[in-house]
Amino acid sequence: MSFYEAKAILITGGTGFIGGEVSRHLTIKYPEKFFVVYDKLEYSSSINNIKGLLKLPNFKFIKGDIQNYDLVLSILEIFKIDTLLNFAAQSHVDLSFKNSLEFTKTNVLGTHVLLEAARKVQVKRFIHVSTDEVYGDIPDDSAKETRTLDPTNPYAFSKAAAELVVKAYIKSFQFPAIITRGNNVYGPRQFPEKVIPKFILRLLHGMKCCIHGKGNARRTYVYISDVADAFDLIIHRGKIHEVYNVGSFEEYTIKELALIVINKIHGVEGEAAETYIEYVKDRLINDQRYSVSTEKLANLGWQAQHDFEQGLEKTIEWYKHEANDWWSEYEYALAAHSAAQYTC
Repeated sequence: MSFYEAKAILITGGTGFIGGEVSRHLTIKYPEKFFVVYDKLEYSSSINNIKGLLKLPNFKFIKGDIQNYDLVLSILEIFKIDTLLNFAAQSHVDLSFKNSLEFTKTNVLGTHVLLEAARKVQVKRFIHVSTDEVYGDIPDDSAKETRTLDPTNPYAFSKAAAELVVKAYIKSFQFPAIITRGNNVYGPRQFPEKVIPKFILRLLHGMKCCIHGKGNARRTYVYISDVADAFDLIIHRGKIHEVYNVGSFEEYTIKELALIVINKIHGVEGEAAETYIEYVKDRLINDQRYSVSTEKLANLGWQAQHDFEQGLEKTIEWYKHEANDWWSEYEYALAAHSAAQYTC
């Protein structure tokens, strides 16, 4: 199997949860390569995610918006970028119902800007990070990469639309892109608008887990460092013009998830655990199940190293000791239906 050798890598969205983990993983593992993180520093990001990298000789951080074509192009040219990983996105489903145009601007137009600039400088590899939500509801099997896209919410359709732009560049220009579609990712440093850190921090703050609807929706979860390993592999061994699912088979209903987190934090089960749950109004639409096949990624050599409970215990410990110093504020995100404080 061929091995691609990147030299200078641009990571957009690299101060976010997943982008930050991948930035740390790659920059430390490959000191002979040069890394540029480009990020707008939105509400859910944190400079703390890359703080330990700022003094390294093979690392540079630049603040900026992926919709700024001139700045993106200059970065690609100045640093002679040959590989681009696009993690930059608006990604909170609840928020997408309220600010859908912002999701289209960032996720679709922003991706198009990156593609056009990368095409002009002839990057050798462009990895576009998408989501399993583009498949829509998956009732009883696991979606393979060839499945028809069927998004149901504004976040998902913006990511599906971005994929179509990527695919058009592949067909029109033979552009060297790879698309990834990931399950729910969890772990330390995730902004608490997402379900696992929200449950953890609500419980640590003496609140209850807030469950949308009846809590029957099923999700699968993959630990953050396993995801970083997956992107490391896809950069070096992924085949251009292909799509790779990234995920696991650790599947739980939202209620089951809440009960596990409650047990880990308060040590109770059954009826006692139920007292730590409150049910709130459901989303306008809430897909009942996401599940992806990771056979293609496994064939490259990837395998998750963390089972769910092991990863969850590490995650809880981090939020107990580090969360209060990680973001300037996050308490508003603990609301049952959180709303970001937009600056764009």
